[in-house]
Amino acid sequence: MAVKKRILYLAIVAVAAVSCDFLKEDPGSFVDREGYYKTEAQCRSAVNSCYEGLRTIYTTSLFTIVEGNTDLVVVPSVSDVNAIMDINPSQCNISKTVWSACYKAVMYCNAAISGIEKSTTIDDALKKDLLAEAKTMRAYWYYMLTSFFGDVPFYTDDVVDQATMDRIGHLGRMDAVQTRAALIAELRDCYSYGTDSESGAEVYTGALKEERACNLEKGRAGWAMGLMLIGKMALWNACTDKGDSEDWYQLAIDALEHLVPVYGPLSQYPLSELYFSVKDTPERIFEIRHTYSQGTLSYAGNLAQNCMPSYSSKTDLYDGVSIPWLGTEAKVGTCNRPTSYFFSFLQPDNGKDLRTDINQGRRWEKTNFKNGLANPWMGPKFWCPYMKTTYDSNNYPVFRYADALLMLAECYCAKQDQANYEKYLNEVRSRAGLAAYTVSDWEEAMQEIRDERARELFGEFQRKFDLVRWGIWYTAVREYWEPEMRRKKIENTHALPCHRYMPIPIEQVVNSGYALDNKEYNAYGL
Repeated sequence: MAVKKRILYLAIVAVAAVSCDFLKEDPGSFVDREGYYKTEAQCRSAVNSCYEGLRTIYTTSLFTIVEGNTDLVVVPSVSDVNAIMDINPSQCNISKTVWSACYKAVMYCNAAISGIEKSTTIDDALKKDLLAEAKTMRAYWYYMLTSFFGDVPFYTDDVVDQATMDRIGHLGRMDAVQTRAALIAELRDCYSYGTDSESGAEVYTGALKEERACNLEKGRAGWAMGLMLIGKMALWNACTDKGDSEDWYQLAIDALEHLVPVYGPLSQYPLSELYFSVKDTPERIFEIRHTYSQGTLSYAGNLAQNCMPSYSSKTDLYDGVSIPWLGTEAKVGTCNRPTSYFFSFLQPDNGKDLRTDINQGRRWEKTNFKNGLANPWMGPKFWCPYMKTTYDSNNYPVFRYADALLMLAECYCAKQDQANYEKYLNEVRSRAGLAAYTVSDWEEAMQEIRDERARELFGEFQRKFDLVRWGIWYTAVREYWEPEMRRKKIENTHALPCHRYMPIPIEQVVNSGYALDNKEYNAYGL
């Protein structure tokens, strides 16, 4: 029982696979090891463990939940419980994966932070940087947990004794607003700004460098990732904090505005780099990295197989079209499709949006697909070139600079600051070839933010999170998703208002002594 209690009753096994290319050691080799944090190499290896689990959760199942159960994408499956939302505490599928992976990573983060803080043998500047990176990753894992489950247990202890194990093992749900507030405060301390005593100008005084993520070792979290997380969590709180104790929009602005002078004009980042197959682009702030080489160690995803046009190995054609770029060894599964709401209204084929042929697959090099013109496939943004069977070697973007600009526009919309709203929204629209938007009504301006986030961030693992924090997820499901499923003759859909957040797996509820609960699901008899 003690082992189970150690990390909210999650079974911890030796980790044979690694989560980032720079992570080579088994995290179990240093977690909780007394006297381990003596050298820079040891401390860095502990920070590497904080990335454990990224590839585990960024899969086609996560895509199905956060993109496929929305107004934008339909996953035409009659049996996948994630696709038809046949989800409850006893049958929660992806919830088990996300819960386990996130809390395992939290454990590693807590151990690394505690060990590095106590270390007396490494340079203070290095310690500051390592702690900032580990705290950024801890904030990321809690950001995912609160976005996915809502209120969740929050702890930062390094579990070193039985009493701590017992206490953590019986933690219940904690207010997500307060959890995010604590993490925001910690990140603001890591990435702090002050005032120069002579010039009075604002100066950066925090850890790590003010630089674009592309300058970091590939796959690492840095200053930009920390500011994005502040912005993301502050916007969640702005939408869900019933106490209104903080100006969360201003707090998000304060963080995200610092990205602007470093990342510069969005126009310098070409739309061609939106493709998942184009890796480590200068606009991206954080991404999930994959590689595939036949016969060698590989870290492949599995999303592209459900986002490519149907393929015939007999003809080597993709829905009747030759696409040499995709090769001849792909195995394509049941294909996701954009909803009619997306391809008819938000991004129609006859519009001027330059992202249309990136997000949607109607044709390839001016040759129309047989079955993609009226009902487009997912676009080449998601396709994997020269895919071997189902091995997807694309990188999946988590945060991009365009997202930061749209978040700023949303903040200024809430403040009814027309100049700044139009400045940041139109920077994204301009790159896409769309005319500048002028505010005439603030409710319509907010709807434009929702629509523009759909067009710009299509398929990037966050639409459901947006809809939930805006309080409109179930409305969108009823209006756009369920009719789409019925149109595809998939009648056994089970979406309920409680599905705005995923259920905590029932075994976690039982093992916590029922400190955890699924009351929203219980109210619907689940």
